[in-house]
Amino acid sequence: MLRVINIAEGTTVDGPGLRTSIYFAGCKHACPGCHNPASWSFTAGEDWSIDRLMTIIRFNHFNVTLSGGDPLYQAKELLPLLQTIKKEGLSVWCYTGFVYEDIRDKSPYKELLSYIDVLVDGPFEQENKPQGQVLRFRGSNNQRFIVPATGEELFF
Repeated sequence: MLRVINIAEGTTVDGPGLRTSIYFAGCKHACPGCHNPASWSFTAGEDWSIDRLMTIIRFNHFNVTLSGGDPLYQAKELLPLLQTIKKEGLSVWCYTGFVYEDIRDKSPYKELLSYIDVLVDGPFEQENKPQGQVLRFRGSNNQRFIVPATGEELFF
């Protein structure tokens, strides 16, 4: 079971194109200025099975974004979901407050990263959010778009 706060079907704000975004409960980063502090609680939302999540993902057949909270706090439970999503031929973006270099070689994240196409890494930093400017697919300039398979950084 995965602890989920919300699912947005057909959103365009969490990555390119129409996406199914899943917002997971729980985050210890507690970034000042976070746009979703209600997601910090690990008891927020409700438990969802992989089958229940896949029913929505299959119905829409949009690429998937994992957000939160921080989905990587549910890494062990998340792995079977990611494996199933990839079998469906869909791409996966994942937002995390962790920094890629700090997790890429550590269990349980290493295997999880092999199923993620783009990792948006790093904590939200209010001082790195440009005034009067909207950043595409991220909240602050320190956050990066990383392709975990290669470590390559993308720019949007």
